[in-house]
Amino acid sequence: MAHRGTIFLDEIGEMSFPLQAKLLRVLQEQSFIPVGGTKTVNVDVRVIAATNKDLEREIAAGRFRQDLFFRLNVIPIRIPPLRERIDDIPVLVEHFLQKWNRKMGRHAQGFRPESMEFLMRYPWPGNIRELENLVERLVVLKYEGWFETGDLPPAMQAHAHGPALATGGLDLGAGRINLREATDTFQYRLIENALAITKGNKNKAAALLGLKRTTLLEMIKRRRPECQELSDV
Repeated sequence: MAHRGTIFLDEIGEMSFPLQAKLLRVLQEQSFIPVGGTKTVNVDVRVIAATNKDLEREIAAGRFRQDLFFRLNVIPIRIPPLRERIDDIPVLVEHFLQKWNRKMGRHAQGFRPESMEFLMRYPWPGNIRELENLVERLVVLKYEGWFETGDLPPAMQAHAHGPALATGGLDLGAGRINLREATDTFQYRLIENALAITKGNKNKAAALLGLKRTTLLEMIKRRRPECQELSDV
């Protein structure tokens, strides 16, 4: 079907070793015998292959054929991950926002400046697919209006607040600490942070922490005396 045209092979690094050998043979001989066929078919095809793996590392690990790599790697093009081109994020967000507003019949206006700052700080391990999935989810759930920082996933919010949040602001190199007290402090600060982000809305704070509202309220009530004021928020 791709004769005298182009065929795109996505995620080439996932191809099994036997199939790699078959593909190499086609590329070298420019012909093949179709499954169930008896006659050789000649093909003239431009092959474009893509992968998110380091194929040289895969070769060293014995998972990818070196001869196929050299056959494919005629004109290599590296597309930087999203975290290396954060200036593209606002443009991509606008594109995906228009796309999903149109598909879902919504009227979401976009991200507040603070929310966009969170997006710019996030490392995006899932690259553009992860970004589009986020925009789609928010458009579906929000219907209209602006996306606030409290609408973003907990992992994204935690990352935006930096490494201090990851350890509850505790200095682990300062000497011995009481693990029970440290855990209690970290839990308290997470609850406090969630309530700050959601402007005191316990339902949203519970959702942000992956808890039921009743569970969050019980955790607040069980806190030490300095948390009593928090329980009245």
